[in-house]
Order: sequence, then structure tokens, then C-alpha cells
Amino acid sequence: MKLSDKVSVVTGAGSGIGQAIAVRFAQEGAHVVIADANLEAAEQTYALIKDTSPQSKAYQVDVAQEKQIERLISWTKSQFGRIDILVNNAGIGVAAPVAETTVEDWDRVMAVNARGVFLGCKFVVPIMEEQGKGVIVNIASVAGEVGVYNRAVYCASKGAVIALTKSVAIDYAEKGIRAVAVSPGTVESPWIGKILSNNPDPESARKAMEARQPIGRMGTPEEIANAVCFLASDEASFVTGSNMIVDGGLMAR
Repeated sequence: MKLSDKVSVVTGAGSGIGQAIAVRFAQEGAHVVIADANLEAAEQTYALIKDTSPQSKAYQVDVAQEKQIERLISWTKSQFGRIDILVNNAGIGVAAPVAETTVEDWDRVMAVNARGVFLGCKFVVPIMEEQGKGVIVNIASVAGEVGVYNRAVYCASKGAVIALTKSVAIDYAEKGIRAVAVSPGTVESPWIGKILSNNPDPESARKAMEARQPIGRMGTPEEIANAVCFLASDEASFVTGSNMIVDGGLMAR
């Protein structure tokens, strides 16, 4: 198995892409700390993997809070003795152009999407340095590479994730630490579901989202998890500082 006995932390693992990553990691033999702001959701993910990965744990954390992330990382180290993989997946979004984005929404999205990734990297790197190896996978978005209509702060936050990933990769390559980003296109997820449900014509909105991808459909969380699993594994040992785009051809147009 690709991740046999690897100790991994996955944030935002209570649903969507994060949950799919946790499930895939468990299938590949990893021990997974399922970190999420919603403990009940984290426990539901644990219920999906407990038979294949009984040593996995559910853990409640707000990734925007420095002390909480520091405790998550130190607790994982104390429980398992090491941390092989960190997946910074937790994220939120706001649908608004820049003039209609409130300062409060800007601060909230940047706190989770950018500050949260920064804090995860900040506290896991010393452990990985001590080990002489480790992998950090940051979940970004195609919105960090191109402008997306009505997503001002989300685009800004994901652009920050991509840039930070490259910086971490350069700073710690000699320490045996790899840092990579994954940028999904439009994926079936709770946030997309919320956007569609709030649209006056959900079915037309869904068809428009599907039409943006040349492949003709939205991606699935499992397809993103497949990419993350590869990057986290030793099969990707020569991959660092890059941003893997998994978008059904969206950016090839």
C-alpha cells in the first residue's frame, strides 16, 4: 500500500474533499488524524475508516487559531511519535465580487484558507525537519491561478496558498521536506451544493458549472483524493514546489 503506516493529518476532513482524502489514505494503510471544526463530522469520517485504520483519530480544531493548530500538531506527535504527511485542506468561500466583499468576510476567508495553511506548515515543519522527511500537501484551487467570477476573496486566498507552497518547498527541500499544492476545478462538495441551492434556478446553474469543464461534468472528491494520495506517497518523491491542477480541462480552454 502506498501509505503503509504513514502518520497523516488531514484538516477539513469531516466532509467533501477532506473526507475523501482521509478515506483514501486509510485504504492505502495510513493512520489518519481527522481534523475538523465540527467534531461530529470528524467522527462520522472516522466511522468510515475505523475498520481499515483503527488507530486513526477524530480531532476538533479551528485552523485559523494558532494555539489550536499548535496543539493539534503536538498532540499528533505525542500520539504517534511522528508526522509523515500534513494535508491542509480546510477551507471556506464567499460568493461576491470585490466591491461587495465585506472586510469581515475577507478576514474570515483569509484566516481559514491562507492563515490556516500557514499555521499548519509553521508547526509541522520543525517535526519533519527533525525526522529528516515529510510531505505537506496544500489544497488550493484553479481560482488561485485564474480569475473566477464572483469569487474575489476566495481567489486571493487560494493564490496565497499556491505561493506559500512554493516558498515552503524551496526553503525546506534540503531538509527532506516536500511541499506541493493541488488545485481542483469545480468539484461536487458541500460548498458547491450550497451555491446551487441558493440559486433561483439550481438545475441551470448546475449545467453551467458542468459545461465549464471540457470533460462535461464536475469532479468528485474521490478524484481529488487520488491526486493527493499520489503526491503524498513515495511515488512522487521527485515532486515538490509544484501545483497539480485537477480540473477536467477547465484551464486548458
